[in-house]
Amino acid sequence: MRVLFVVALLALHSLVVSASPLLAQSDQPTGAIAVEDSASQDAAIAERLRAILGELGGFDDITVTVSSGIVTLRGTTLGEADVQRLDEIAGRVEGVVAIQNEATATSDVVRRLDPIRDRIAARVSQLWTLTPLLAIAGIVFAVVWSVGWLVARLPMWSRLAPNAFISDIYRMLIRLAFLVIGIVLALDILDATALLSTILGAAGLIGLAVGFAVRDTVENFIASVMLSIRQPFRPNDAVEINGDEGKVIRLTSRATILLSFDGNHIRIPNATVFKSRIVNYSTNPERRFMFDIGIAPDADLAQMRRLAEEVVSGLPFTLANPAPMVWTKDIGDGAVFLTVTGWINQNDTTLVLARGEALRKVKAAIEAAGVEVPDTTYRVQLLQGSESDDAVLPAPRPSAPTDGTANAVVEGLTSDDTVTSSAPGALDKMIEDERDDAENPDLLRPEAPHE
Repeated sequence: MRVLFVVALLALHSLVVSASPLLAQSDQPTGAIAVEDSASQDAAIAERLRAILGELGGFDDITVTVSSGIVTLRGTTLGEADVQRLDEIAGRVEGVVAIQNEATATSDVVRRLDPIRDRIAARVSQLWTLTPLLAIAGIVFAVVWSVGWLVARLPMWSRLAPNAFISDIYRMLIRLAFLVIGIVLALDILDATALLSTILGAAGLIGLAVGFAVRDTVENFIASVMLSIRQPFRPNDAVEINGDEGKVIRLTSRATILLSFDGNHIRIPNATVFKSRIVNYSTNPERRFMFDIGIAPDADLAQMRRLAEEVVSGLPFTLANPAPMVWTKDIGDGAVFLTVTGWINQNDTTLVLARGEALRKVKAAIEAAGVEVPDTTYRVQLLQGSESDDAVLPAPRPSAPTDGTANAVVEGLTSDDTVTSSAPGALDKMIEDERDDAENPDLLRPEAPHE
């Protein structure tokens, strides 16, 4: 037994002695191998970054160093955008732990202009290459625009529009539509339809800005379109617009021009005309004249009222229907006032002359009937050097006849023939001369529908 035990111990000792070199080898540190692998990885990262920057171009002055996965970038670039781009490029390389970007934008003018020169040269070369397509696109645009111009000149637009102004708007819209079609086709040939949205966006912004700047002009233009379609008045109509009275000369694309009864031109913006109250005295041929006349307070009011009605009814220019009317209006200082009205046909009689003639006839009839038409104006008379205190009184007026001679006196009054004259007045001649001016177009047409 002892012999076997000794043999076992000797065998175990021999096994331990033979295994000791292997144990010593396995206990050595592995730092040398790790350092060697890290250096290889850093070199690979640096080489990868240099290759990427070389392919991109514009980073020739950039140096790349890598240590333990930390990338350091030095040098100059063309701009600040390229400096920021270096961080993005380096961050995408596998194995990069951190980035120290020490690059700056260059201040060398020649170097910064080199890319611009290259881009211009590239654009010129590209333009030269696209010359055939540009020629084809230009021809297509010219053909489409020519077709639109010919279509806009067709006489059908004048027949469809109510007046020349609206027909011109139709023609303008037709030309604009063909212009847009030509631009779209040309851009499609050049494969640049993406520019269309940019152009339309810019046009929308410009149109919005211009619209705010010329808001009043645009408002007048739209009002001109509406007024030319509706035509609430005709040439030579007597109207009142926003407190201004006169006769219509013409309607332009911006304003309505009136000739006042004093012979002055009145230009009213169409936007104001469209929104204002319009009184047209010429639409209805029948028109009423009216005036007040005072009589003595002691007169028979009923008799004077009937007398005035008879006088107005007997005038050759007054209408029987509607019939003249007379009523007591007011009691004033030293007189009772009657309101006298009558109707005339404006196509045959001038309102002002008819009113004046009726006033003359009624006054003469009342005075012929022996009734005073008092003067309500106060007069102060200073008498000097009079030997008597008696007041100087005016001679008494004759009393009213009672034998029916009043009607004979009224019938004997002569009538003014100019009242019923159909000859055109001075204003009508001035308006006719104004409308004959071909340089000033008119949007009003006598044959157009009247509102």
